[in-house]
Amino acid sequence: MGGLSEKSTKGLPVWLLPALLTLAVTVTGLGSAQLWRDELATWSAATRSPGDLARLADTIDAATGPYYLLMHGWVSVVGDSTVALRLPAVLAMTVAAGLLAVLGEQLVDRRTGLFAGLLFAVLPSTSRYGQEARPYALATALAVLATLLLVTALRRPGWARWAAYAAAVAALGLTHLIALTLLAAHALVVLLTWWRGTVAAGISPPGRETGPGRETGPVRETTPVRETTPVRETTPVREAAPTDDTPAGGVARRDLRVWRWVVTVVPAALVVTPLLLRARTQRSRQLSWVAPARLDDLSALPGGVAQSSVVGGLVVGVAALGAARLGRRALLPVSAVLLPVALLFAAGAVVPLWVPRYLVFVVPFACLLAGAALAGVAVPAALVVVVLAGLLGLPDQAALRRTHEWPRNAPIDYAGAARVIADGQQPGDAVVYSPRDSWLFLDLGVDYHLDDPPRDVLVTEDEVRRGDLWAAECSQPAQCLAGTSRVWLVVAGRHAEPLAVVQGPKGDALRADFTAARVWHRPGLTVALLTSR
Repeated sequence: MGGLSEKSTKGLPVWLLPALLTLAVTVTGLGSAQLWRDELATWSAATRSPGDLARLADTIDAATGPYYLLMHGWVSVVGDSTVALRLPAVLAMTVAAGLLAVLGEQLVDRRTGLFAGLLFAVLPSTSRYGQEARPYALATALAVLATLLLVTALRRPGWARWAAYAAAVAALGLTHLIALTLLAAHALVVLLTWWRGTVAAGISPPGRETGPGRETGPVRETTPVRETTPVRETTPVREAAPTDDTPAGGVARRDLRVWRWVVTVVPAALVVTPLLLRARTQRSRQLSWVAPARLDDLSALPGGVAQSSVVGGLVVGVAALGAARLGRRALLPVSAVLLPVALLFAAGAVVPLWVPRYLVFVVPFACLLAGAALAGVAVPAALVVVVLAGLLGLPDQAALRRTHEWPRNAPIDYAGAARVIADGQQPGDAVVYSPRDSWLFLDLGVDYHLDDPPRDVLVTEDEVRRGDLWAAECSQPAQCLAGTSRVWLVVAGRHAEPLAVVQGPKGDALRADFTAARVWHRPGLTVALLTSR
């Protein structure tokens, strides 16, 4: 990027370099980290039939159901390898970077869009969620797309543009319900546009303002009028740039915009509402691990969403400078960052909802503000900041390519445990997992890496038949284990005596009839071969 300049990139679309850089960064080491627990849930869901997916959505994971259905279609064509499962996220982040560059160009200028997209590309969060088989990358792309379509529709209102915006909003809600908090920022901009026009709302086409908050044109110089020349009174033109709502007289009918927005959002809301209502009933089970939001969570948020505290702090600082430089043009990106954060924090203080990664869709708008700051300095200086952000994030980039677990120094080696079993497996072997109902998904993680897994001897109803993410186990383990001579025991954590940590009737039955012939330790897991006494 050392030779990057406005002259050298003038013939290129503004989205091209950010998209290519994002693609290059996100495909690097795409399959290095093992699927982690959330991705294992995606794999389990995506490999089920649509009918089984409907049962799953009705039981526990309605909010992610549409994404699972999308991944079901993808997996049926591309396969379920680690790279195949993560590739949609790569493509979504690539699209998000390109759309962000276009949005920056539309709101401010070409350099703002270019630097916003380049900065977004090098963030650890872009790699983290661009390399994860979860809906966050897709939600990020749809958030930027919906915002770009909103700006287009407000500038040149027309039902085709509003319909495209409605489709993007509906897709955003179906992909990630929390991302609908972005509509608060959209509503603010729509209302201000309706009340004061696109210039006051900060979304007028570039060139209308020369500085923060100033409207400049189009202004024509006039010849001084002599006293003898009759002067005709003219109707004040409240919107200088004509739109599709501007009649021949030149006065914009701005009142139609807010109603068109409402009419547009209502169908999207109707599409998403059933999903929202069903997901609400599942919150206690789906988010039982989430603690109420606290004030100190806000200070940790930049590092959480950027996946690097130092890079997150840098982006926030540069974004603040960009907001000051933009003046009222900062309204849309600032509100697109602050309002979703404020709404989720307020809700999270009452119900368990505060999870930093749920807000990853606001990162592009922070990058847009930062891009505006970088556009105000010389190109070499701006590139230094982009490169600095990339360099500061290198340790986190390397860590997330080792594992997606948190903390990064506590990986779960499902593949290693599966290799131990595969190397020593004999016909008639069984397998037992402990704990069975944890979010580690021990059974899914090991099964994913085994072509022919041992019989899961305690299972009475698997997760697919239950319409759940966990299988149901035998209520009388001793009876279910009868006749089995060898059992592979997989236990979470590192234990010298894995049999001793298995709790309840399952542990009692195993200890009564089996002894540990050999024990293997893999990161985050212990595998033991149990033989009958």
